[in-house]
Amino acid sequence: MIQVPEEIPVKLEDGFERISRELALPGAFPRAVLDEAEWVAEVPRPTGKDLTDVPFVTIDPPGSMDLDQAVHLERLRAGYRVWYAIADVGAFVQPGGIIDTEARSRGETVYLPAGKVPLHPRVLSEGAASLLPGAPRPAAVWRIDLDADGRTVGADVQRALVRSRERLDYAYVQAAVDTGTADGVLGLLAEIGRLRLALERERGGVTLPTPQQEVVPADGGYRLEFRLPLPAEAWNAQISLLTGMAAAAMMLDAEIGILRVLPPPRPDDLAKVRRVARALGVPWPDGAGYGAVVHDLDPRDPQQAAFLHESRVLLRGSGYEAFDGGPPKEAGHAAVAAPYAHVTAPLRRLVDRYATEVCLAVAAGEPVPSDVRAGLASLPAVMSSSGRRAAAVDRACVDLVEAFLLRDRLGQAFEAMVIDVDERRGGGQVQLTDPAVIARCDGALPLGEQVTVRLAQADPATREVRFTLA
Repeated sequence: MIQVPEEIPVKLEDGFERISRELALPGAFPRAVLDEAEWVAEVPRPTGKDLTDVPFVTIDPPGSMDLDQAVHLERLRAGYRVWYAIADVGAFVQPGGIIDTEARSRGETVYLPAGKVPLHPRVLSEGAASLLPGAPRPAAVWRIDLDADGRTVGADVQRALVRSRERLDYAYVQAAVDTGTADGVLGLLAEIGRLRLALERERGGVTLPTPQQEVVPADGGYRLEFRLPLPAEAWNAQISLLTGMAAAAMMLDAEIGILRVLPPPRPDDLAKVRRVARALGVPWPDGAGYGAVVHDLDPRDPQQAAFLHESRVLLRGSGYEAFDGGPPKEAGHAAVAAPYAHVTAPLRRLVDRYATEVCLAVAAGEPVPSDVRAGLASLPAVMSSSGRRAAAVDRACVDLVEAFLLRDRLGQAFEAMVIDVDERRGGGQVQLTDPAVIARCDGALPLGEQVTVRLAQADPATREVRFTLA
């Protein structure tokens, strides 16, 4: 771990504030929004069926307060039943109302190393609407039945009152499975998660096994790290994907809703990635799809890591498609390899609340509320803008911390892995392990190989880091 000197956190936080201003992040909620949120937090609308006897648990990063999902799993005679409770933000927020209008200006919660800019006032997102343990909460509860292979055989959703029993984190779940002490929900999470991952591979879906570059608060400072997600995170993600696929199918059948879409890769991009695979010695059997190739790769292998980085071009171009009165022209999500919708994170993402409201109406055999219907068409633009902003904030914060960590090390040599080569301009990108940095490097770089690089630039003011091949 590289520990940041004591004076740097203050300057880093100044840098985070500058990023917030540059990218026009929303500030504090207007007083009128806070007042209404405090009022509706005390007076939610009726919540439907009482399911407080179902022993839901939440699984989130440690310290999380905005808990969108709670899960309970059962073994049936011929398969499984998934109960997935999603925070019912619609029980508090009316489409077109003052809180909704403010949420539309934000789109989604934006996370910075020193805090976050929430989509909703905290009295809702970390209080009355959050599925915190011990207290009854309104929820949209999905009941999805699976066969013995994990395939969906039926799905339904309804409003209900739930009560989470316990707040767990991924490390706890993983340790329980690894030590053989997982039973009940945790044992079934691993079992169903593995079945769903196998089905994802079968249908050609893609989950990239790449480490995530993160800025982590540590000992009064910050550090950078590459973190490989735990298997438990992948199992939990499969429950969310399962629910999103069920929601998409429901909305497509009703010919109204909003989908998360990703077009198939362009032929020239696919051909380029195949060439990269051959150059790096990554096996790509005849007839195998991209998803089948990446499932078996190890990001700790330099050549396979470089391939994974280069192949991300195949997963670009995602967006949202709203439709009303007929199916959309683009309904598929290439990485999921099925139609898919965002419905499982309404505390943190605006579109999920609208999609959930559509599904609740469809499942109940009722018309989609007119204010929900009226708001669908503008959501793709709102979510596209907020998604770009959130991604830009994340990248800018990482760039800033990289530059701070390296600012006093100009001229020093580092071992690095070449993960990208720029065929037009020369040079490319290299990945260091210590500190966990990805940056531009000049020189004739051999893709997928370990090299020695020398730090040529590290400027916190411009958030630029640059190396040269040593």
